[in-house]
Amino acid sequence: MKNKQRVLILGAAGRDFHNFNTNFRHDDHYEVVAFTATQIPNIEGRQYPPELAGPLYPNGIPILPESELENIIREQAIDVALFAYSDVSHEYVMHLAARVVAAGANYWLLGASDTMLESSKPVVAITAARTGAGKSQTTRRVTDILRELGKKVVVVRHPMPYGDLAAQAVQRFATYADLDKHECTIEEREEYEPHLDRGLIVYAGVDYEAILRQAEAEADIVLWDGGNNDLSFYKPDLQITLVDPHRPGHETRFWPGEANVRMADVIVINKVDTADLEGVAAVRDNVHELAPQAQVVEAASPIFVDDPASIRGKRVLVVEDGPTLTHGGMSYGAGVVAARRFGAAEIIDPRPWAVDSIAATYEKYPTTGPVLPAMGYGDAQIRDLEATINRVPCDLVIIGTPIDLGKVAEIEHPHQRVRYELQCIGQPTLAEILEERFG
Repeated sequence: MKNKQRVLILGAAGRDFHNFNTNFRHDDHYEVVAFTATQIPNIEGRQYPPELAGPLYPNGIPILPESELENIIREQAIDVALFAYSDVSHEYVMHLAARVVAAGANYWLLGASDTMLESSKPVVAITAARTGAGKSQTTRRVTDILRELGKKVVVVRHPMPYGDLAAQAVQRFATYADLDKHECTIEEREEYEPHLDRGLIVYAGVDYEAILRQAEAEADIVLWDGGNNDLSFYKPDLQITLVDPHRPGHETRFWPGEANVRMADVIVINKVDTADLEGVAAVRDNVHELAPQAQVVEAASPIFVDDPASIRGKRVLVVEDGPTLTHGGMSYGAGVVAARRFGAAEIIDPRPWAVDSIAATYEKYPTTGPVLPAMGYGDAQIRDLEATINRVPCDLVIIGTPIDLGKVAEIEHPHQRVRYELQCIGQPTLAEILEERFG
């Protein structure tokens, strides 16, 4: 075996950087030759900067497209390809393994013990079996409960570093002005704004040990607000995992969501009010088998709009949370539920009017239904989204994203925003569990 292993980290601008920081940045037994990128547009062709890469990497580390995987392995004499992104099927993970092995490299996954940082403060981690299961509203509910118990909560959000990585090493958000200062994308705003509206401090960025040490100084409890179905970056004192009965069986078939289910202290079966009884029963059986140690909470995420009567009889365009529709694999979200519940006459398929990067999104994710994913990774894509919305001949736009899209895009049609919050059904409740643990 060679003295120094040449490593390629396969990522999507998040978990990959964290795995590098925690396991490779200061270890001269390895040379990380490059990162690869997928899932998120416009992240390849950049560099992991030397300010973050450390003294072993004075020139930084290039970020290359995953589509060139085999050529990179062969041309760069890669010894190890490390898989480091989330919300993909077990089959996908092993097809990628086959490509790596066939090209001549070993294939690695890193687990929780090597990637979870320990905190001096209690950590509650919100994770999921799939993206779109309801982490956001669960995180909001958990923060409300902990604050009612008199705890000062600081939220640390899973990374979304789509801009200047060195400048984004540690980001602190306390006001909407901070969102503008850090030039946040729509996806970032969707996750941060609801916390800011509650008066909470949110941290995010790239260097999650530096982030943790700053957050600890302001918190009684650190709340990990996970992204996709990724593992927590921090070792939790309480891990809450969301599962979705609209996608029964996915809790057993996706990486690393199944690991989150197996590690959970609490499992929340969300959306029991809108899912089929068979789906709820199947998920309930699966989680009891995978995680017999976990307390199981059943919950609903009821929807609200300001003027339900204005939806009845209208031809509507529905704009949904982007990641839920794309790598989350859903064909609809809260916006469609609201349109149907409140009597829309027609949900207009926006695909004939999609422009540029939005049209490309539909080509890349053909399972997306007749709804518009709120893609907004940068100014150009926000403008494409805005143009698509305004081209669709509709009476009303129903916005099913967690933010007021009208603040970042000029929407010419009348529009309404859908809101949803978590409500526990039966016992135990999250309030009872959190009070017993932290009261």
